[in-house]
Amino acid sequence: MGATGTGTAPGQGLTWSLRGRGPEDVPVPADPGPPGGRPAPRATGRGVRVCVVDSGVERDHPLVGPVDGSWVVVKDTEGGGISVEPTTTGDTCGHGTACAGIIRRTAPDCELHSVRVLGERFSGTGDVLMAGLRWAVDQGFDVVNLSLSTTRTRFAPELHHLADRAYFARTVIVASAHNTPVESFPWRFASVISVGSHQEDDPELHLYNPEPPVEFFGPGQNVTVPWLGGRTIRTTGNSFATPYVAGLCARVLSAHPSMTAFQLKNALYLSAANVHTGPRPSTAAGDTCDSEN
Repeated sequence: MGATGTGTAPGQGLTWSLRGRGPEDVPVPADPGPPGGRPAPRATGRGVRVCVVDSGVERDHPLVGPVDGSWVVVKDTEGGGISVEPTTTGDTCGHGTACAGIIRRTAPDCELHSVRVLGERFSGTGDVLMAGLRWAVDQGFDVVNLSLSTTRTRFAPELHHLADRAYFARTVIVASAHNTPVESFPWRFASVISVGSHQEDDPELHLYNPEPPVEFFGPGQNVTVPWLGGRTIRTTGNSFATPYVAGLCARVLSAHPSMTAFQLKNALYLSAANVHTGPRPSTAAGDTCDSEN
């Protein structure tokens, strides 16, 4: 027999039905989002908090600009405890600086924050990645750029739960697909925005993938990115397509801050260069018809 009442578990706020309540009890102020999914030219990311979970970000890099907050995940080698602490150490290998610079280029007025989970030579562990991502979600950032993944399946259930929690809390995780055809996480989950790279020359172009799990492709082949020491390099990888899409998310949210995660994903879908929408003639039965008589 099903539960009765309002459908809310005492003290948990868990709603699974609207028994005893009607539409007037759950009003939702709607935000239709940008026409065609495209952010307005004036949308620059202002007011949107973006967190780069990576190797840190080099401070004062001319192509990154101000970093509003930097933290590092610290693991106690003796006791095994993990904590997140403020840091001024910057970037350990350049990867996070590259991602931050792409976000800054795409959404120049967003707030940039950094959580370092990688060490020198791109070293890292799944539990440290998990702790950094969990902390970012707990802080309620609007967008989290995760150009990383783990192949350790033992982390998959917890990552899946965390990704779902972020989705419903309106923290959008933009996650990079692995560069090789191996199973890794969390980009495989539908609750994140998953990104691979395309080889088109247009640096302002993103595509929708009609055959997920990778949902979107962004510019990530032979791209110029900021690197350590105030330098730039040219590099390739899904890691560098991901922050472009994260920057697009920041731009859309700056103009439409009430949009939900699934609305934002739909905006990316509608504005993809290979998605074509338009009116189709309708029949009397309400079906659509492609041919003209």
